Amino acid sequence: MDPVPPNGIALLDKPGGITSHDAVARLRRALGTRKVGHAGTLDPMATGLLILGVGPSTRLLTHLVGLDKEYTATIRLGVATSTDDAEGEVVSAGGAAGVTETAIQEGVAALTGDIRQRPSSVSAIKVDGVRAYDRVRAGETVELAARAVTIREFALLARRDASAVEAADPVVDLDVRVRCTSGTYIRALARDLGEGLGVGGHLTALRRSAVGPFRVEDAVPVPEWNEAGEPVPLLAPAEVAARLFPVLRLTAPAAADLANGKRVAADMPDADAVAALAPDGRLVGLVEVRGGRTRVLTNFPAEP
Repeated sequence: MDPVPPNGIALLDKPGGITSHDAVARLRRALGTRKVGHAGTLDPMATGLLILGVGPSTRLLTHLVGLDKEYTATIRLGVATSTDDAEGEVVSAGGAAGVTETAIQEGVAALTGDIRQRPSSVSAIKVDGVRAYDRVRAGETVELAARAVTIREFALLARRDASAVEAADPVVDLDVRVRCTSGTYIRALARDLGEGLGVGGHLTALRRSAVGPFRVEDAVPVPEWNEAGEPVPLLAPAEVAARLFPVLRLTAPAAADLANGKRVAADMPDADAVAALAPDGRLVGLVEVRGGRTRVLTNFPAEP
């Protein structure tokens, strides 16, 4: 009998120095399958939570991409870089002497709530079909349009006065926690905070601690290239869907009908997305509920 193909959601804790695509490639090798996708990447310098879908569970990824994110980060005031993070070239370095605690708190408050944010020019956003960072590497000047994002929390955790080789005067390092909507650039927050204070700023460390209800504390390390080591645990699609959406528990006949794309009765309030589970707990599909009837959004195949 052929082995059952892997199916589920992997929570990985990405280390610094590798790309998110490296993490995908390693998981593919560890699980022996090509069907692995991600619900949002992290820059190579960043660490923390990556959510990857395996097998049929890749169908859930579209519902994970837009979840709120939480990060811890370190912002250096007094030095600005071409990429708004520590990997770029220094473009100004006057230091942050004289920046007061009150000014920092006011700058943070101004960047909290509903704001318009201009993404970094070296982001992965496409401009006429070409990613912005590729245009910058080709020598073009790229200015991306500002977009609406919501910063639900921008909390100062610690302040450290420091020195930097490239800065004429002392710099200030801020440890922060940010909870925000999907599509927010934390390095742009660092840049904008520094610009607002008149001293420049950039991101020196970034860790994604949560995506929606999923936390990095529940993640496992990215597999190594060798095939030895602990197997990678996968969350069942039903478990993931039940943490994201209301649950509709189906009878066996209703589960069979829904699997065939039919509308079935749903004794529950209207909802844009509901996890429909079979009597054995398997995720049959994600459905919309209107007027006590379902409409299939995404079906999931029965496991072998």
